[in-house]
Amino acid sequence: MHGVLMRIFSFSLVSWLEPDSPFLFVWAFNTTDAVILSWCSLLKKDKAYTLLNVFGIMVGVVGMLRASN
Repeated sequence: MHGVLMRIFSFSLVSWLEPDSPFLFVWAFNTTDAVILSWCSLLKKDKAYTLLNVFGIMVGVVGMLRASN
């Protein structure tokens, strides 16, 4: 539940603040929630959701690299 709430919060933050969003923070927050959700899906042995969230981690790392430049 924490990972889902984190994802809702970060997307809401981007929606409300638009161009003034702290993008590096949002990417880091999203990547952290992807790690949490990946762990949960691994425990439940849900391969599709694990793949989706591991992909989200990879996208998050790229997003953080781009936002930090």
